Amino acid sequence: MSKIAVLGGGLSGRLIAFQLAEQGVSVELFEKGERNGAQAAAYVAAAMLAPSSEAVEATPEVIRLGRQSFALWRGILGRLNTPVMMQEKGSLIVWHTQDKPLSSEFARHLKRGGVPEHETIRWNADEIAANEPQLAGRFSDGLYLPAEGQLDGRQVLNALADALESMNVPCHWSCEREVEDLAAQYDWVIDCRGYGAKAAWNRPSESQLRGIRGEVARVYAPEVELSRPVRLLHPRYPLYIAPKENHIFVIGATQIESESQAPASVRSGLELLSALYAVHPAFGEANLLELATGLRPTLNHHNPEIRFSRERRLIEVNGLFRHGFMISPAVTGAAVRLAGALFAGSDIPESDIPESDETSGLPYIRAAN
Repeated sequence: MSKIAVLGGGLSGRLIAFQLAEQGVSVELFEKGERNGAQAAAYVAAAMLAPSSEAVEATPEVIRLGRQSFALWRGILGRLNTPVMMQEKGSLIVWHTQDKPLSSEFARHLKRGGVPEHETIRWNADEIAANEPQLAGRFSDGLYLPAEGQLDGRQVLNALADALESMNVPCHWSCEREVEDLAAQYDWVIDCRGYGAKAAWNRPSESQLRGIRGEVARVYAPEVELSRPVRLLHPRYPLYIAPKENHIFVIGATQIESESQAPASVRSGLELLSALYAVHPAFGEANLLELATGLRPTLNHHNPEIRFSRERRLIEVNGLFRHGFMISPAVTGAAVRLAGALFAGSDIPESDIPESDETSGLPYIRAAN
């Protein structure tokens, strides 16, 4: 039986190690950060499952992977022993009266992105009030996208760590390694380090990996109740608000072409929190728990990639960008199927052929050696 090392214990690494362990594969996980995943991009993320909203900007491949992953998450969470919040109440898009033209543009983008009409429902003020009482009287209309949801991302990371340890998978936390360190000790290495793999990925590659900076606030607002993620359309300060359990809200907006890992700036913090206050004044009394930054691993075409090298006995998974939670089940499932074929010495198809809802259609790329 092959002995496998998964390098990188963020969301993708934990999912791949978990799925391999379920199949009885001998696997070990190596993560330079702590068990809670605080150094992973997933730790900062809002963990929204929003393939309809993201159709405004994301590629068709990402949207397809997002739709497929929604159902896959249900199955994964059902196999974990630690409870994880998964909310499936859709999401609500709102705007202030002066920004109403932005809603027409947003709706056009949704249509161009292939979102069917039954997944775009216009709510008037009364319907908003009935479904989100604390937004009553604040917005005259909105768009409800029922085929969306969210997770508690930090609960997911913790639950996957619990599952791996309960399956007796050795998890080496706070243990930084390189592919070369593990290659001599393991039959195969699966590199899931995200932005941390930039130097290794870009050496002999047509696609180039970079980090895109995101800034996210986390607040405790006991006076605010929201049933689903809310997105505010705004010409300058668009943002999303993802309500978690116990009155915790994750708020994000920024997407900056920068690889700086410095703390969030005063300006970006002011913009983020000012837009939040404009959604509901009660957020003005919220406790600011975090104002965090993270680098999303992004390839030049904004799609994920799975590469492999038989000679180096290496599989690389990267480029999930800001869509990690939205697409990771489909991407990691494809990587695990590739791994099984490679371990068995089978011929490798050009892609994870989409013969059913459980195959991703992602290409399998032979890496330069």
